[in-house]
Amino acid sequence: MSKKHAERIDPQTVSLPLYGIDSHAHLNSRAFTTDREEVLARARACGLARIANVFLNPETFPEEARLFDDHPEVFFLLGVHPDDTATFTPRTLETIRRHVLDNPRIRAIGEIGLDFSRSEPGTAHPSQQLAPFIAQLHLARELDMPIAIHCRDAVETTITILEKEGFSGYPLVWHCFGADKALAERLAAHDWYVSFPGTVTFKNNPQSREALPCIPDNRLLVETDCPYLSPMPWRGTRNEPAYTVFTIRTMAQCLGVEPEVLWKRCGDNARRLYRLD
Repeated sequence: MSKKHAERIDPQTVSLPLYGIDSHAHLNSRAFTTDREEVLARARACGLARIANVFLNPETFPEEARLFDDHPEVFFLLGVHPDDTATFTPRTLETIRRHVLDNPRIRAIGEIGLDFSRSEPGTAHPSQQLAPFIAQLHLARELDMPIAIHCRDAVETTITILEKEGFSGYPLVWHCFGADKALAERLAAHDWYVSFPGTVTFKNNPQSREALPCIPDNRLLVETDCPYLSPMPWRGTRNEPAYTVFTIRTMAQCLGVEPEVLWKRCGDNARRLYRLD
């Protein structure tokens, strides 16, 4: 048995009270086709009371949402990712609006935003992303819905748009935070929520750990973004909600609190943001 394999830890051996919330997951992904039920069972066994599943295709949303008919602990976010906005039309926006009005399990618009990191064919050019982002922001305000923001290599443009459109102080989460103290302080100044994924556990990511104390206690969230970004000791494998116990453990150590305390705090924050019962 290799040393690397031996270091893997079963998340159920470090489970936490049944109170936590994975604030951003993609369990409808094909990566979970063969064992989605087992993944959801492990999540509960590790202490996850709720999971936010993010759907990125309004056209296929009804079919994919049915995957969770027997799992009321899973609630939904719906939006068009910036990579996919090249084909965004007014009809797309109307489809999102209709689903939100018809399905009370949708608790936020997201993930939406800007991603200037890619240039491969089929990925929206930065100039194609701006109008769909603003249109979805306006829809969220119209429907009084929280927002989940995706931002990659586009911090200045994203924040400028949010400020210009009047979203400072709005119930909004900066999803998958991986930056430094400077950005954390800017987000905190706008009273936005900030969600940390498994990358905060990576040895080569000290800037994220240093940024943690800059986020107010009542604005801190934890997420997987699964099937991506597994925390240590499962880095390099498919991520799943159960692994949030490892992320919380690292976050708690950085903040000088017990994991159970931070688990409850992040759970309460997610309940407030997403207006959960």
